[in-house]
Amino acid sequence: MRNAGSITNGNSSTQHKRLLLVLEKGALKEFPTTGVGANTFLESEDGAGFLRETRVQFQADGMEVKSLGFDANGMLKIDADYK
Repeated sequence: MRNAGSITNGNSSTQHKRLLLVLEKGALKEFPTTGVGANTFLESEDGAGFLRETRVQFQADGMEVKSLGFDANGMLKIDADYK
């Protein structure tokens, strides 16, 4: 990874994952069905639905999802990388 002032060059996979998790469907005009909408799932407390939608969105974006779930402390754990 190189740092050129305030711009950093490197792998953007983590940024893509975070963006997919936060985006609500319809937020991207070009891809209206893209996005998990994590805030909506937080309000509904539908953990299984959240994990299912996350897997679907990550796979649609070209990632291979090896594992996805919550640990004992309720933290989201994702093992997924682009193919």
